[in-house]
Amino acid sequence: MDQPLEPRSYLFTVRVWQEEIGHEQDEWRGKVQLLTNGEVRYFHDWQVLASLLLAMLAESQPNE
Repeated sequence: MDQPLEPRSYLFTVRVWQEEIGHEQDEWRGKVQLLTNGEVRYFHDWQVLASLLLAMLAESQPNE
C-alpha cells in the first residue's frame, strides 16, 4: 500500500542590496539561501530569482 505524500516546506532567506556599479549608477543585487542545506545563489536580475528558487527546490528533491 502506498503511503500518502507528506507536504514539504522549504525555508529560504533572500537578501537584497543596492550596489554602485558606475558613476551615479546603481544596481540591485541579491543572495538567496536555502536554509535546510545551506546552498547559496546570487542574482542581479529580478526575473532570475524565481528561476533560482525553482532550481534549488528541484535539486533538493530526492531522486526516486
